[in-house]
Amino acid sequence: MPRTEPPQYVVLQLLVALQDRGSIGTAADAVGMTQPNASRALRRYERRCGVPLLVRSPKGTRLTPEGDLVVAWARDVISSTERLVAGTDALSGTLRGRLRVAASQTVAEYLVPGWLADYRQSPGAVEVELTVANSVQVSAAVLDGSADLGFIESATLTKGLRARQVGTDRLVVVVTPAHRWARLRDPLPAAELAATPLVVREPGSGTRDALEQVCHGAGLTVVEPAQSLASNAAVRVAAMAGVAPAALSEHAVREAVDTGRLVRVEVDGLDLARALRAVWRGGAAPLPAARELVRCAAGAR
Repeated sequence: MPRTEPPQYVVLQLLVALQDRGSIGTAADAVGMTQPNASRALRRYERRCGVPLLVRSPKGTRLTPEGDLVVAWARDVISSTERLVAGTDALSGTLRGRLRVAASQTVAEYLVPGWLADYRQSPGAVEVELTVANSVQVSAAVLDGSADLGFIESATLTKGLRARQVGTDRLVVVVTPAHRWARLRDPLPAAELAATPLVVREPGSGTRDALEQVCHGAGLTVVEPAQSLASNAAVRVAAMAGVAPAALSEHAVREAVDTGRLVRVEVDGLDLARALRAVWRGGAAPLPAARELVRCAAGAR
């Protein structure tokens, strides 16, 4: 159990506003509280933390070094919460207007929430209805008109679509710490990777398509996978269980690598970077709302 009870969200907002604005009074105004209530909330949280977060004097209130550290953490929480709200709003449709967006799983899970948080600040932002699928399914939805805009990670562009690159991603090969590849001193030869059954995403996934294309471009034939799974999480769990090495977006394995549950394996002779693209139907300009969302996505790089 944590020693300190988690703070109310408004207390985090107060601390951030205090650092930005310089006084409890202006911070309270920023979050819609009275100054006495704000002061009480901050004192209560200080007692729970057991460390002084503020220095109060006749000249005003300022953060202690410990308070500055807490504010840095609070900003991370607030940013993550804003991405969560933007993502769930898109799934449930709580904004005004309507823009139908389909996104591949990796893009939807790790990038779209941040793009939507920026988009919602745009004048005239409309409701975003988000559908999550693999890259082939996303392209099909845009082509048949069931989606106004798509985001894919596939190296293949379906005929009849136009595209704009909005970012980049990198595939990484990961293994358990017990796997022999985790102890390699030199990068893994590309030929050995292609000849090894991996845990991969399902056919139609941009992740799988990108891996196969880069291997084929190097003159290598990829063997049949050890397992083919329909989600990033399932591939990651299988890799951690030691089923086989896996190839996934660096976004999907960052936490597992940082915590030591998986080890990243460098590969020699393959460029595993890939473009992330917005796609829309050819022959017609994208909707103004779609153009604005693409602008937000491209500006997030």
